[in-house]
Amino acid sequence: MNVLKRLSLAMALLALASFILLFSDWNQRRGASGKTAQIAILQFASRPTLDDGVAGILQGLGDMGYLAGKNLDVKRFNAESDLSTANAIARDITDGRYQVVITASTPAMQAVANANKQGRAIHVFGVVTDPAGSGVGIGRKNPLDHPAHMVGIGTFQPVAEVFRLAKRIHPSLRTVGVVWNPGEACSVACLEIGRAISRDLGMTLVEATVDSSVGVREATESLISRGIQAIWIGGDNIVELAAPTLIASATRSGIPVFTNNPDQAIQGALFSLGANYREVGRRTGLLAGEILKGKSPASIPIENVVPPRLVINTVSLKKLREEWQISPQVMAEADTIIDGDGAVKKVPRQ
Repeated sequence: MNVLKRLSLAMALLALASFILLFSDWNQRRGASGKTAQIAILQFASRPTLDDGVAGILQGLGDMGYLAGKNLDVKRFNAESDLSTANAIARDITDGRYQVVITASTPAMQAVANANKQGRAIHVFGVVTDPAGSGVGIGRKNPLDHPAHMVGIGTFQPVAEVFRLAKRIHPSLRTVGVVWNPGEACSVACLEIGRAISRDLGMTLVEATVDSSVGVREATESLISRGIQAIWIGGDNIVELAAPTLIASATRSGIPVFTNNPDQAIQGALFSLGANYREVGRRTGLLAGEILKGKSPASIPIENVVPPRLVINTVSLKKLREEWQISPQVMAEADTIIDGDGAVKKVPRQ
């Protein structure tokens, strides 16, 4: 009888221990089974590129079967262009409570990567110009050379292509100005290509540096005073925040602006050749969905994804002091044409 009592007690204790383990692991079990996935999304600033990227991320997660309010719990964070805020948020969201932390932009990626060096959270990044040049341990030659807990996609803006397009539209183009921030890895990466392609095309790239968006107007005016024929905006978060100010200053002087961000043609740039960031975000969300379903981040290569988008603003064409002519061939390549009636999407040929 004593043996039976001891056996019953042992079985009861074993059942209790199993219940405690099951209960303590409940949150992780729910996420693994697809019932409730816990994720955090950090974007660096409120601007169209990143807003589109985050919207695409949610779309991609939805395409993978993860829907907010159903089987997905999403916490969104925005540093509003403040690095110290981004770092504080990054420390908070990498404590292991989220199954996946997703970042949009290079500064957000760097903040989370630096806070997450121990790999307590799985980190998926997107809307990043040059992952290998961001200083977070990603190799340039081998797509699988990245921390085991971090993966994502790069979107290196088509810098050389936008300069070639500018030369194609205005063959007499000789001097192009650029405002850029030396403190941003993505800005430096784009500028290096801008310098090289300018030399190849027989153009001079005239530079003005800033360390905050407050200085963009003054830097733009200094470029205009130096006789530049056009201004280029590349992948620079600080300058993009002040893009409307830069474009307005250039427009008053009859100087065209061309950029690698399609949204800036809507803001008044003459043309923009860049990525469709809604699609970039969607692919980032698909990647996060694969990880939520059990795929190891270490097994996923980092790829460069640039779904192209060309936007042309014909309204801005009429305000230039030099004659720029956009041929029918170039117009036919545009995804969106902005005229006096607003944005008109190109109708695909049958």
